[in-house]
Amino acid sequence: MFRKTIILIFLFVINNLFAQTEETTKSSSAEELAKQLANPVAALISVPFQNNFDFNVGPLDGFRYNLNVQPVIPISINEKWNMISRTIIPIITQSDVTEKGNNETGLGDIAQSIYFSPKEAKNGLVWGVGPVLLLPTATDDVLGLNKWAAGPNALLLKIKGQWTYGGLVNHMWSYAGNGNTDINATFFQPFLTYASKSGASITISSENTQSWDNDIFGGFIGAYYNKVTSFGKQMVQIGAGPKVYYGNNPFNPTWGIRANIILLFPK
Repeated sequence: MFRKTIILIFLFVINNLFAQTEETTKSSSAEELAKQLANPVAALISVPFQNNFDFNVGPLDGFRYNLNVQPVIPISINEKWNMISRTIIPIITQSDVTEKGNNETGLGDIAQSIYFSPKEAKNGLVWGVGPVLLLPTATDDVLGLNKWAAGPNALLLKIKGQWTYGGLVNHMWSYAGNGNTDINATFFQPFLTYASKSGASITISSENTQSWDNDIFGGFIGAYYNKVTSFGKQMVQIGAGPKVYYGNNPFNPTWGIRANIILLFPK
């Protein structure tokens, strides 16, 4: 009942957002914003609210809802370089995951990425490098790893007409904390986006994590439809799509739904 209530409330909100859309956005600006959103190091301030509904989680077929608040803030360092701050703040509620009948809600571990990226894209190639940090901010032991971790972070993508494709990768090692499991893990995310001139876009993306110390691999592939539009003076992108999981992680869900609401602050 709890999970059904969350889903129905969210779908009601999404439906009303679409119904109230004001078609005042210029096609050219909507297209440009859709392309920038496909680029993780674009010089665009955005605040995504990424809603993840995951079903059949783990051996008990539990349910998990994960809201990731992900502010992206570009900072101009000089005429040639930007520094992009990308923070992921997870707010999690789950049921029947740790034990049948158990419910946990709270903040998860915050991930902080920094990219240093050239302002000029040569031949449509965009890249960025920097550190990634994991902060043990979970309010419940089962919602985080209770470890400090850090490592290198990089991305490479190509912009060609309406298409943007590439990937990002990072690796983290734990160096402090009281958690029982050390972190030695690689994350890899390839993606492909087609952005239309109307501001609509379709993205196919796969997110994968390999834990090397215990040989556990988990990932999913998702396909998402998104649309840049405006509500009054506020530019937003809204969209959703399904996710299908794979790998040998025992706590993988079977499938899920991702729905995004992204506040945009173009210069």
